[in-house]
Amino acid sequence: MKLDFARLTLGPLTNNVYMLGDSDSGDAVVIDPSYDSRFVLGRAEECGWTLRAVWLTHGHFDHMAGAAEIANAFDPPLPVGLHPGDLDWFRQEGGAGKFGMSITQPPEPTILFEDGMRLALAEGGEPVVEVRYAPGHSNGHVMFYCAALGVLFCGDVIFQQGIGRTDLEDGDMDVLMRSIREKVLTLPDETRLLPGHGPESTVGYEREHNPFL
Repeated sequence: MKLDFARLTLGPLTNNVYMLGDSDSGDAVVIDPSYDSRFVLGRAEECGWTLRAVWLTHGHFDHMAGAAEIANAFDPPLPVGLHPGDLDWFRQEGGAGKFGMSITQPPEPTILFEDGMRLALAEGGEPVVEVRYAPGHSNGHVMFYCAALGVLFCGDVIFQQGIGRTDLEDGDMDVLMRSIREKVLTLPDETRLLPGHGPESTVGYEREHNPFL
């Protein structure tokens, strides 16, 4: 197994879209596909990867705007994964209407994430990621920890010298801070944090320099 990841920054809210793939098998997943999904499909082809699933850290529209296009580019459509706590967001176009926007509704999630769940890139494959439930930005927010690469796909939980907003529906500052303490800061300092927006960081850097911590 030869794991690697790719990042593309796409859409009007400059979302970081990630793909995690195995160059040996060619299996890969896309994490939080935002707008401009043709670039994701093109990069997957360049990498020699075949997408097998769509994984969502949470159900906000900017993190799932491209999920329908990507899922439906395959026959049968790719399975979509989401924590049940964010199904209400998901079923309302991720709340896009609250911002005067609209997205194409993706297929209903068939992979329902739970804390501690181990995920493979393809059905029957070797697990490569641990799901870490981290509410606070939304009720059903999760992160994906890949120990083999030393990376945490952290969505909107923590950013370089910042944290996720908690002023939206379901947001809770106390819950978010507990999630960060228990699910982020317990990882090795050298763990790379790959957020949904902005530059990457590390656990050690944020422990020392994040003003919210």
